[in-house]
Amino acid sequence: MDKMAVTPKGLKLLLAGLVVMIVGYILMIGGGSDDPQVFNYEMFNFRRLTLAPVTIIVGIGLIVYGIMGCPDKRR
Repeated sequence: MDKMAVTPKGLKLLLAGLVVMIVGYILMIGGGSDDPQVFNYEMFNFRRLTLAPVTIIVGIGLIVYGIMGCPDKRR
């Protein structure tokens, strides 16, 4: 019972995935308008509509691979 379910390599992938997801959420910030009567088209730019969701999905992929990926050959 001294073996962890997640290997040290998997743990590093989990942390990297978390950091990538946080970056994706930071990329999604902003684009609102101070005046509710004025529409701001800035919220439909490439960064918020495409780059941020793809970054978050990559982070989720890293987390899934870190949990379910190939175990080390040393075991």
